[in-house]
Amino acid sequence: MTAETMSTAHGPAAVPGAVAPGLPAGRRRAPLGRLLRAEVRWIFRRPRTLVVLALLAALPVITGIAVDLTLDGGGAPVDAGPVGAGPGASDGGPPIFVTMATSAFVLPLGSLMTLLMLMLPLTVAMASGDALAGEQSHGTLRGWLLAPVSRGRLLLVKAVGVLVVALVASGVVVASGLVTGLVLAGTDGLVSMSGTELSVADVLWRLGVAVAWATLYLMAIGAVALAISASTEHPMVVVVGVLGGLIVSVVLLQISALDWLHPYLLPSSLAGLVDLIRDPVSFDGLAEGAFRAGCYLVIGISLAYARLTTRDG
Repeated sequence: MTAETMSTAHGPAAVPGAVAPGLPAGRRRAPLGRLLRAEVRWIFRRPRTLVVLALLAALPVITGIAVDLTLDGGGAPVDAGPVGAGPGASDGGPPIFVTMATSAFVLPLGSLMTLLMLMLPLTVAMASGDALAGEQSHGTLRGWLLAPVSRGRLLLVKAVGVLVVALVASGVVVASGLVTGLVLAGTDGLVSMSGTELSVADVLWRLGVAVAWATLYLMAIGAVALAISASTEHPMVVVVGVLGGLIVSVVLLQISALDWLHPYLLPSSLAGLVDLIRDPVSFDGLAEGAFRAGCYLVIGISLAYARLTTRDG
């Protein structure tokens, strides 16, 4: 085997979309679309990605059946009063998990809110850890950096991969919850937690907004995870760092003496999703949460880019 052949076999050609240095300058940049398709295919070929998505699809089903059996299928009347944000709502409204038994609309949103606390961030953290730290530990990231793929394009490809995982994971939870709710409560169960009956179109656009908002929230977490992933060779450090930060944030939210800090903590945004279950919908909490997530997203991506552009090739 000649030296030129060995260079082609073990050099930049190993990276999807990369080309050998001897090709014309116009062909040196790998097409962005090809890189994105290769990244998405690689993500969804990982067995653990498929296992996590299957688990996310199963959890709303398990929740719906458990609530239905707990209430003996009879459900609880939907009060038109204020809405509670959890099982032990103390503001006079019906708890979400009680209303699930009689509303096919509440189950997908209640499941999404619950899984956004831990399981969905774990999914995104795993994808972000594999994106940079995982490839660094296996030695494949160096091939990306040596190939004619700029580090900004590399980060863009990895960020889009994490975004796709966040979108698919959120969509799977909502779709599974909606199908389960329709099976258990039927189409007559499309009611808000304010007691008003909703049309199918009304339910679908609310769920669409929930998926989009959850994707932005998860992408904010993913951006921070990418910043950590760009600074380590160990994917587990990314997962532990992200989950540890979320747990600490939730604990800080329970300390009233730190009220001044609460608006800066990302998990405080989750309360805004409850507004989608009310009728009419108030977008104030959702908009505030989206702005907060956007700030985390910009900061996380900026830190990841700074780390990638200053690391040794």
